[in-house]
Amino acid sequence: MSLKLYAHPFSSYCQKVLTALYENATPFEMRLLAPDDPQTAAELAALWPLKRFPVLLDGARSVLESSIIIEYLALYHPGPVRLIPEDGREALEVRTMDRFFDNYISTPMQKIVFDSMRTADNRDPQGVSDARQMLDTAYRWLDGTLSGRQWAAGDAFSLADCAAAPALFYADWVQPISPAFTQVHGLRQRLLARPSFARAVDEARPYRSLFPLGAPDRD
Repeated sequence: MSLKLYAHPFSSYCQKVLTALYENATPFEMRLLAPDDPQTAAELAALWPLKRFPVLLDGARSVLESSIIIEYLALYHPGPVRLIPEDGREALEVRTMDRFFDNYISTPMQKIVFDSMRTADNRDPQGVSDARQMLDTAYRWLDGTLSGRQWAAGDAFSLADCAAAPALFYADWVQPISPAFTQVHGLRQRLLARPSFARAVDEARPYRSLFPLGAPDRD
């Protein structure tokens, strides 16, 4: 098997790539990063000294960053589901929404989570407050943008949905989405029902106790 994915199933960015892999039933070997497996961690460090994951290894070629991994899969290991539209204008909207979910949903969500892991005297209450405000603003913008759309960037499931699925999944745990944002809630539920993402969520269930803020008893 040529593809190896260095990842952890509870990581949102790993779930993003796993959703793309499962969507097209792309065969790969999971190289699970775990505290009790220094060998796999050493392999990751040799591939990418920053030790951030996921990292995809295709033969001797390392592919970094979740969006680029999904773009790479579309080019070199395409499947029946086209996650990057062939039409350049449609592809631009997909990539725009992908960046929105990573930068304005996942990033502030992770700011809040990581801050909770700091010691009390090293926490950043202003940064956390700003992150919560950014999430609420992002939810509001997204709710208007989703009007008339089935999926994040239009009528077809795409890279944007691979990004949206874990972003909205975890963000609602951290900063609950207002009930007023019915379009956002609708997309989140459709994503949770999508078999590819549902599989990623199920595979991560054993690790929910690791969530620093406490995983809610739902989803």
